[in-house]
Amino acid sequence: MKAWQITETGEPGTALHWTELDNPAPGHGQMLVRVAAAAANFPDVLLCRGEYQVKPALPFTPGLELCGKIVALGAGCERFRVGDRVVGTPVMPHGAFAELSVLDADGACPAPPDLSDAEAAALTIGYQTAWFALHRRTRLAAHETLLVHAAAGGVGSAAVQLGKAAGARVIGVVGGPGKADYCRRLGADLVLDRHSDDLVAAIKNYTDGRGADVVFDPVGGEAYTTSAKCVAFEGRIVVVGFASGAIPAPALNHALIKNYSIIGLHWGLYKGRDPRLVQDCHHELTRLAATGAVKPLISERLSLSHVPDALARLGAGSTVGRIVFHP
Repeated sequence: MKAWQITETGEPGTALHWTELDNPAPGHGQMLVRVAAAAANFPDVLLCRGEYQVKPALPFTPGLELCGKIVALGAGCERFRVGDRVVGTPVMPHGAFAELSVLDADGACPAPPDLSDAEAAALTIGYQTAWFALHRRTRLAAHETLLVHAAAGGVGSAAVQLGKAAGARVIGVVGGPGKADYCRRLGADLVLDRHSDDLVAAIKNYTDGRGADVVFDPVGGEAYTTSAKCVAFEGRIVVVGFASGAIPAPALNHALIKNYSIIGLHWGLYKGRDPRLVQDCHHELTRLAATGAVKPLISERLSLSHVPDALARLGAGSTVGRIVFHP
């Protein structure tokens, strides 16, 4: 099979190599999947750089999210059959940027029938992260105000849609007019451009001085500083990543004086600690997809040959929505 491989970490344009490999064999409890669509995620950029919290042994194929059809089952796989259409996160070193990949059967889910391969491929990491952040960690309630940073990105766009589905008012923060238009398409009630708007003043004005009840922050750095200035009394800031590269050092005395919570979310931990919750989340996302409440907006559908360039653009912050590759 053909696959992108990393033999030495670095920027995507130099670290990735198009390689002919033997077809992988599924182990016990695993399944071999022919990739129909592989979604790009910011952690894929970090994998290339060797900066992700999970560091697979070299060489490996990146690609953390896919939709495909099962072509072979290892021993002990009883939930699925050959030919089933599934979504999930691959088992390294057999990532999704390849013609074939390997999934753990326990961590895979049936692909939502109401979504295309590209849309289904983009439903796992971003939407599950946003769902756990908003419903399990912060308990977002209807009629509360949700502030989403990087609202035109992969995980931010999921948070916007899920916030609207929960009945919240959603403020999306983006970087640039093109991203603002995209965020409006997602359904955000107010869209702010961090390059040109006074974020704190605009958020306070929109909420009659109260601030945001829940802040969804996958950026860190200056975005977190803004969050602390405009979070409401008894508000919750959920930290899901540091796309800016800057990890904040929050002033806990400020959280005490203003009476707000700082909450962390690492979605991947649930897969090992309580996979039932991940399956339950997928069932809910499938239901929402069937009603049209959530639908990943795919900005680019590309062949696998475009992986290095697309990941480079994703790492530079110049993309919107979800990029999906089709082998």
